[in-house]
Amino acid sequence: MQMAGDMPMVGGAPMDPQKTIIENASAADNLTTLVAAVKAAGLAETLSGDGPFTVLVPTNAAFAKLPAGTVDDLLKPDNRDKLTKILTYHVVPANAGSEATMQMIEDDGGKHRAKTVEGEEITFAMDGDKIVVMDASGGTATVTEADVMVSNGVVHVIDTVLMPKL
Repeated sequence: MQMAGDMPMVGGAPMDPQKTIIENASAADNLTTLVAAVKAAGLAETLSGDGPFTVLVPTNAAFAKLPAGTVDDLLKPDNRDKLTKILTYHVVPANAGSEATMQMIEDDGGKHRAKTVEGEEITFAMDGDKIVVMDASGGTATVTEADVMVSNGVVHVIDTVLMPKL
């Protein structure tokens, strides 16, 4: 992970541990789709709250993997509920850094389930030395940057958008 002093870099911007998830994500040029989605869903205030939150943050490239037109459709006001469901599926109401997550995976025999803010579970596992997250549909995201500490929790950058049952 690139660092700026003692702060990790995401999308070319230092992630300040004194700032919230949204304040930090707004500075990262590889998280613009996420920030637009969070604002369209009306979740910016929630994710700026006290937490603690563990947020699995898909990059712009992760959103680009979705079928053509999906992001544009999700950003429409008529799809706000669906967008909110998808975004809150990426949030666990806890502060789980990678070491704690890996320990829970080991303690649970190789897979650790966690309930999301959306209400469904995601499953954490290991793929070699990487943490992977499986969604309700069997899709898998890999944590590409772990342990980005923020004032209201921790962010783990992922390479694929997780999808709840819709």
